[in-house]
Amino acid sequence: MATSYDLLVVGTGGGGSVAARRCNDAGWSVAQIDNRPFGGTCAQRGCDPKKVLVGASHVVDQARRLEGYGIAGAPQVDWADLMAFKRTFTTPVSEARERSLREAGIDAYHGTARFVDESTLQVGEHTVHGTHILLATGMRPAPLPFEGAELLTTSDAFMELDELPASITFIGGGYISMEFAHMALRAGASVRVIQREPHVLPAFDSDCTDRLVTHSRDLGMQIHLNTDATHIRQTEEGFEVGTRGRDGTEQTYAADLVVHGAGRVPNVEALNLEAGNVAAGRGGITVNKYLQSPTNPRVYAAGDVADTPGLPLTPLSGHESHIVADNLLSDTPQPVTYGLQPSAAFTQPPLATVGLTVAEAEQAGRSVRISENDLSSWYSYRRIRADVAYAKVLIDEETGALVGAHLIGEQAPELINLFTLAIRHEMTPDDIRDTTFAYPTHGSDLKYMV
Repeated sequence: MATSYDLLVVGTGGGGSVAARRCNDAGWSVAQIDNRPFGGTCAQRGCDPKKVLVGASHVVDQARRLEGYGIAGAPQVDWADLMAFKRTFTTPVSEARERSLREAGIDAYHGTARFVDESTLQVGEHTVHGTHILLATGMRPAPLPFEGAELLTTSDAFMELDELPASITFIGGGYISMEFAHMALRAGASVRVIQREPHVLPAFDSDCTDRLVTHSRDLGMQIHLNTDATHIRQTEEGFEVGTRGRDGTEQTYAADLVVHGAGRVPNVEALNLEAGNVAAGRGGITVNKYLQSPTNPRVYAAGDVADTPGLPLTPLSGHESHIVADNLLSDTPQPVTYGLQPSAAFTQPPLATVGLTVAEAEQAGRSVRISENDLSSWYSYRRIRADVAYAKVLIDEETGALVGAHLIGEQAPELINLFTLAIRHEMTPDDIRDTTFAYPTHGSDLKYMV
């Protein structure tokens, strides 16, 4: 016999937990289900632990740049100590999350959820019925169509390595590959990136990413653009990675570890969606503007697994989960809306972007003025001997308001938050220039970037 709940939530990250907690607080009976340790990707296998690793490699990078300029002897990354420190953040997450669920009266189920029918899920030995069901299962590494793809190490496994291999090849040139490549390089590994597209980090402005590639190569990173991985084979020494360039040139490279950084796909495979009459496509679970399945209205989806315009970012997963809760608890449905979606890549130096790109402005028929600045000679960057810093700001010619910003350099992820506020409130360059900023800071440079 099935145990019944007002709301079943599959997933324990931000996309599911916000709605679970709000509905529970409203007096609903709620259960959360996960086949991995409770707490979701960001807190345990994603952004939070990644940033711990980035912090250490950033210290090494900055000290090496200043060696001989006031710093005597550059520090080195002790990988084992760094991983032990990282685990002080990740290890307590699951137990703390389950304890908070128990205290709140939310039931926890461990296992893979599969639809039995439109309102029923099977989770191991348990059959559970939900008046409403929220799917928030996130993403998983995309399957790759070449020989030996099963030999790839995932990003999850990379962040659990007790020892850092001497040579690492990353397949793909997105967030995972480029961020981890810079961590590994600063920690002493030999690093190679195989990217099938003409640019790394294609979601970012190419003038920024081209500067990153040049800088990365200057540091000794091997980056192969317009190049496909064709096979991975295990050898006595480690792995052989085969590649083919767009010109047909074939090469093989040796590596001690090969990491999957070639994209992620919605994690729907195990859900048996057909039995639940839940439609899905390549972009994830199909939802309407209320984040509700059009084929099974008792089902909602939020976060990376949902096919929405929202970027795969933790704050947006939480935002969508709030919208789901609003629509479950209110008689008046609320459509999901997406404002500005700032994003950062924590390479070294980091990149950040928000608002319109030049191509998007052209496609929309908007006339924009582009303010470009090489910032590397500015005081903020010279004082730390940062040789890569650049800003591209877009200003609408008709309204005079800022509409886009694209950055690479020290503090780019923090500066993009200021640009997000400025764009959100339709500020003009004059508004920025009329603002007094603390000085000397990176923020005080904004008035000269516009």
